Amino acid sequence: MALSMETQLQNIFEDVVKTEMIEEAFAGMFMDTPEDERTKLISCLGAFRQYWGTLPQDSHEQCVQWIVRFIHSQHSPKRISFLYDCLGMAVETSLLPPRMVCVALISSDSLEWERTRLWALTFKLIRKIIGGVDYKGVRDLLKAVLDKIQTVPITVSSAIVQQLLAAREVVEYILDRNACLLPAYFAVTEIRKLYPEGHLSHWLLGSLISDFVDSFRPTARINSICGRCSLLPVVNNSGAICNSWKLDPTTLRFPLRGMLPYDKDLFEPQTGLLRYVLEQPYSREMVCNMLGLNKQTLNIAQQKQRCPVLEEQLVDLVVYAMERSETEEHFDADIGGTSQLLWQHLSSQLIFFVLFQFASFPHMVLSLHQKLAGRGLIKGRDHLMWVLLQFISGSIQKNALADFLPVMKLFDLLYPEKECIPVPDISKPQSTHSFAMTCIWIHLNRKAQNDNSKLQILIPHSLKLHHEFLQQSLRNKTLGMSDYKIALLCNAYSTNSDCFSLPMGVLVETIYGNGSMRINLPGTSCMASGSVTPLPMNLLDSLTVHAKMSLIHSIATRVIKLAHAKSSIALAPALVETYSRLLVYMEIESLGIKGFISQLLPNVFKSHAWGILHTLLEMFSYRMHHIQPHYRVQLLSHLHSLAAVPQTNQNQLHLCVESTALRLITALGSSEVQPQFTRFLNDPKTVLSAESEELNRALILTLARATHVTDFFTGSDSIHGTWCKDILQTIMNFTPHNWASHTLSCFPAPLQAFFKQNNVPQESRFNLKKNVEEEYRKWKSMANENDIITHFSMQGSPPLFLCLLWKMLLETDRINQIGFRVLERIGARALVAHVRTFADFLVYEFSTSAGGQQLNKCIEILNDMVWKYNIVTLDRLILCLAMRSHEGNEAQVCYFIIQLLLLKPNDFRNRVNDFVKENAPEHWLQSDWHSKHMNYHKKYPEKLYFEGLAEQVNPPLQLQPQYLPIYFGNVCLRFLPVFDIVIHRFLELLPVSKSLETLLDHLGGLYKFHDRPVTYLYNTLHYYERHLRDRTNLKRKLVHAIMSSLKDNRTPGWCLSETYLKFGMNPREDNVWIPDDTYYCKLIGRLVDTMAGKSPGPFPNCDWRFNEFPNPAAHALHVTCVELMALAVPGKDVGNALLNVVLKRENITAWMNAIGLVITALPEPYWIVLHDRIISVLSSPALTSETEWAGNPFALLDFTACHQSYSEMNCSYVLALTHAVWHHSSIGQLSLIPKFLSETLKPIVQTEFQLLYVYHLVGPFLQRFQQERTRCMLEIGVAFYEMLQAVDQHCQHLSYMDPICDFLYHIKYMYTGDSVKEQVEKIIMTLRPAMKLRLRFITHSSIIETSSAAAAAASASSASVSSSSSAGAPQPPPSSLSSTNATASPSSSSQHAHTPI
Repeated sequence: MALSMETQLQNIFEDVVKTEMIEEAFAGMFMDTPEDERTKLISCLGAFRQYWGTLPQDSHEQCVQWIVRFIHSQHSPKRISFLYDCLGMAVETSLLPPRMVCVALISSDSLEWERTRLWALTFKLIRKIIGGVDYKGVRDLLKAVLDKIQTVPITVSSAIVQQLLAAREVVEYILDRNACLLPAYFAVTEIRKLYPEGHLSHWLLGSLISDFVDSFRPTARINSICGRCSLLPVVNNSGAICNSWKLDPTTLRFPLRGMLPYDKDLFEPQTGLLRYVLEQPYSREMVCNMLGLNKQTLNIAQQKQRCPVLEEQLVDLVVYAMERSETEEHFDADIGGTSQLLWQHLSSQLIFFVLFQFASFPHMVLSLHQKLAGRGLIKGRDHLMWVLLQFISGSIQKNALADFLPVMKLFDLLYPEKECIPVPDISKPQSTHSFAMTCIWIHLNRKAQNDNSKLQILIPHSLKLHHEFLQQSLRNKTLGMSDYKIALLCNAYSTNSDCFSLPMGVLVETIYGNGSMRINLPGTSCMASGSVTPLPMNLLDSLTVHAKMSLIHSIATRVIKLAHAKSSIALAPALVETYSRLLVYMEIESLGIKGFISQLLPNVFKSHAWGILHTLLEMFSYRMHHIQPHYRVQLLSHLHSLAAVPQTNQNQLHLCVESTALRLITALGSSEVQPQFTRFLNDPKTVLSAESEELNRALILTLARATHVTDFFTGSDSIHGTWCKDILQTIMNFTPHNWASHTLSCFPAPLQAFFKQNNVPQESRFNLKKNVEEEYRKWKSMANENDIITHFSMQGSPPLFLCLLWKMLLETDRINQIGFRVLERIGARALVAHVRTFADFLVYEFSTSAGGQQLNKCIEILNDMVWKYNIVTLDRLILCLAMRSHEGNEAQVCYFIIQLLLLKPNDFRNRVNDFVKENAPEHWLQSDWHSKHMNYHKKYPEKLYFEGLAEQVNPPLQLQPQYLPIYFGNVCLRFLPVFDIVIHRFLELLPVSKSLETLLDHLGGLYKFHDRPVTYLYNTLHYYERHLRDRTNLKRKLVHAIMSSLKDNRTPGWCLSETYLKFGMNPREDNVWIPDDTYYCKLIGRLVDTMAGKSPGPFPNCDWRFNEFPNPAAHALHVTCVELMALAVPGKDVGNALLNVVLKRENITAWMNAIGLVITALPEPYWIVLHDRIISVLSSPALTSETEWAGNPFALLDFTACHQSYSEMNCSYVLALTHAVWHHSSIGQLSLIPKFLSETLKPIVQTEFQLLYVYHLVGPFLQRFQQERTRCMLEIGVAFYEMLQAVDQHCQHLSYMDPICDFLYHIKYMYTGDSVKEQVEKIIMTLRPAMKLRLRFITHSSIIETSSAAAAAASASSASVSSSSSAGAPQPPPSSLSSTNATASPSSSSQHAHTPI
């Protein structure tokens, strides 16, 4: 019968430890001789070896555990010691695996600190055999030992401390960097898990742990951005935010990689950053992005994402607004003052975050009460109640009354009056805020009655007069628009339909227009309802969100109703303008712009209400502001599908659809293009035009500009594998075309390569001319009218009809009736192709004309076709001409035609001059836009149905085309986006510069009506930087033309600095103005003050809802960049001047932040100078000579500490500045770093200081590379090793091996994993032994493999020791390296693949 394992083991071990009777009688007096001991050991091991050989593999662990239990059940220290010797020898003779033994010993329940002797013996044995354990096993053992040490109480007898210290020796040995049992990086990770930041280690370990953790501070510093906590973004409403600003949504901390001892400020909650972002208008997308809040979860009850940290910051912002209101002078009269704008913005933020349940209303109100108690801040109380009223009125019907009662506590605190508060002057908009508390009370009371609540909320005595006034106003049935009474009643009774219908009815009636009255709109037979005066913004601002939602809902419902009814009467101008104004309120987005795009437009389209559709597109083109990019791209997709519908093949609607699409495409922000278009990669057709070559070309130009400005293609040569490829391919399938070489040369290199590969053969001018002659012969020879009409308008016939009309006019000065009929039959959509060929034909005609008389004749005919016969509109013809791809002389002729068309006859110039003179762009402040609009159209009627031609034919045709309603547009406004394109085309071709200046002189005034004049200038100067470098006059002319068009409509100082206006705008060829350092300081200071929220700020206050930019910082950044690019100074010099800006000591990081923002927003020549700075620092004596700087390099590179002690040197200053710049850089700009490292810096780096400097520079950005460009991260990883190799070969002594290796392990475990293992292993094998030993876990080599060099390593050990001490690590004896080799068996590490922790 087979004996059980326990029995067999017992027989083996009992036999060894059994004692004679006499030994037991005289215990402690008998001693075995060493020979006897040895004999016992050998016989025991022999018996055990025999048994072990018979054991199956899966029983090994059980067997070792039994042995440990057996040993621990012994009471004699001598026996335990002997058995431990047996175990030790079993491990040393490779009988037992050391890891299994160590694990069994440490996890034994009997190992308790009270059994001090057992404790000491156990840890001595572990210390002896742990060298043979593989590194992952050592990591687990370290964790187990530390856990075991935690069981030792705080107070123990001093007599036993000595024995307890055996455990500390094991930890010390594991952490000994020269023993190298595991990557120190593993050890620090385990330690930081057990003792996080701010927790002390166990007393038994003394300073061992803190010293070890401190030795990792340099590694943490290498991975930290200097002054990161003070760096702030510019909030753009594009939502394209990189990962640099992400925070943990529960703690508000930065997401730091690895368990490293980072500087304390990096572990702090970044409330300042979140507060700053929240304060910026239009920042909610960015807040959601920073905190990872997802709006989609609103409908999923279990996933409510309440975010207490966000809640707290919103409350603090309200308290801050209360403080601002207290200190601001003339507060009551403050209309549009800074605190007024702040309150307006706060109410929008609060509604959004509470509505999406990221913040809880009752929690916030209670927190507010707590923070305002005892502060005595009451000047802003009405504004605060106004903000709360917004939310209460909109949500009280759906939520419990109890949620809103905390507001009454706030009332008691903020309204301490015993007497009645007097009724304010209701002719002022501010009065609606004074009534806010009374309105809240009315809503709460109404809710209590509806819920039959026992709770009776009596009206407070102080509000009696307000309440009586509202009741009395309600009884008065005639409400006028002269004061704010209507707004007050809407706000107070919006939850009470009986009372609400009266004031809301008056508002609605005012803008719908009285049923009987009709007015004319531009064009023939177009009538509209009679109301022309929209509701003023002041009134809309005075309505609560709830009232605004009711108003916009009733407008949208009415529009849909009229669309269904196919009403022949167009919408009242007042209604259209008021609806446009309501769409500016972000807090009613779901009923506003979202409803507009996803409900109203599709409904109107379904009803085939083309007049209303035209109206909505006009609104979008001329009246919308800050529409989020996804809505704009969604509309673009709608427009492309609309264009394919037969009903839209109608001159006016087709023109409107194309114009709107062109505006949408050209207005896309550079940082919006990629995020928006990548959403359509599965089906790019939806955002591209199937037939309009011009729209697709406009999209390619936008793509080229966006990828240039964001440096998307920097460092890459091909579009292969990028999001652009499918889009470009689809465009080429839809509308194959070429680009002129001068346009192509401005494209980013990968786009150039794509178009060179996909070259489309073009029809020769000779063929075109021949075909036109051929068709013209047919035209003259065909007799049957129907045949002629059919032949020339047939689908598939060559699109040459406009060329024929041109020849008719050239030869006979007239066009007959058949010509008109053909044009009508061709239809708007097909006619575009005719315009395209006509544009090419014109270029050939003009190229061959003899000049003089004939040229004048040509221009006269062309002009007649536009203005006299109305065959083609000017904006379409110019767009087609500007988008053709002519080369050399022909391109110049093409631009010459454009110039002649625009300037030679004064038809267009007169239109532009009159429009600019009579109108102002601030439509939101106007009440008489409609009358000015009508006067203009009466003077210059738009004729879109060939009316001129119909009048000229013989006999004249009487046309009465049905025009769709035009509320805002005209040829000047339609021409603006085309003008943008024309300017760009002229800039690309050097010989036509003078023509461009002439165009700007005559038509530049139109930019007064441009939606985004500064952005257009910024994009133009940025994209054409190379072309404009040496054309400083043209650059100045461009800036001057656009900026001066706005001078009457903007407050002085809104854009360009006084210094620039004084010196930079004056054309002085002989001595160009070169600004000095003071100029750059002032310019950067302006941005610093704006971002710090200085009051009054450097720029005049404005209503950001109607501004080109969403907030002051975005405005400041763009105007600063425009001014810098406009200087007649090379980009390199401007970049250097910016890096030299003298910084103020007290807020140096704010200045560095501003420089980083500005320099990264400029073209490459401006920011690439930073690379030269880095090279000069790396080559400076401080880093190349080891004697220059006697201290620790980590102290030298700690900018914050050096700055505080006034000891910063150039190298730390450049380090901090580089971090600020790179932190703001796009991933495209950062992707130049790998090349810069391997080609430029690698040959320079030879000393340890230089190496550490490079690590400090690039280390903090690996996280971004990993998230956004993995390829770059891997290249950098390899470059780091190559530099180390150079330093290793060049330096005799390495003093900082440990921090260098720690950093390389950090890269491996946090970023690269095994991706670069192959390249790196080869390099490590060439390093000095001590370094090779430390990095052996990366090459998976065992100590035996590195032991051939052990002797050398031991001799280098003294250097390592000094390195350890300088890094603050524990100092083991020099001999420990060689002793490691003696006790180590080949580790099993080679079997373990590394994966990131």
